[in-house]
Amino acid sequence: MKKILLAGALACTALFANEVVFDPKSQDHIVINMEQLGEKGNVAVGEVVAIDTSHGVAFFPNLKGIASGIHGFHVHENPDCGATEKGLGMKAGGHWDPEGTKKHSFAWDDKGHKGDLPVLIVDAEGNAIYPVLAPKIKSISELKGRSLMIHVGGDNHHDHPKPLGGGGARMICGVIK
Repeated sequence: MKKILLAGALACTALFANEVVFDPKSQDHIVINMEQLGEKGNVAVGEVVAIDTSHGVAFFPNLKGIASGIHGFHVHENPDCGATEKGLGMKAGGHWDPEGTKKHSFAWDDKGHKGDLPVLIVDAEGNAIYPVLAPKIKSISELKGRSLMIHVGGDNHHDHPKPLGGGGARMICGVIK
């Protein structure tokens, strides 16, 4: 299953990357500063730039020092990356779900959370630079007042066998201003 998801994600990324090139001088965009969550304080790991495209919002990560592999990637409800007694990053709330679907799904499936994004791919050197497209999110203006979260481990985009795609703990977070 992981190989199929990775192959699909890479193919979509390659097709998408050939269509959209981010130019900060000519496009409206949001820069989201991302931090590795930690018990003793957070550490900056880079940024993700979100831009509007004719196909939805594109996220261009420029992150370093992350565990390699596939990671769950989501927009969360609240603009807060703080911890609660339940764990790091829990003040961000759940996956953004304005329609109240209560269902985890693929980024292109309108029957689930609006904040479900394609997986984030991190290379062997710990860099995340591959853009992802969120067709359910039509404008960067929708993102303001939320947070962007990266989870430990992958995401199968279903609620089975584990809820919320089976992703792990909240690992990296950024408030979207």
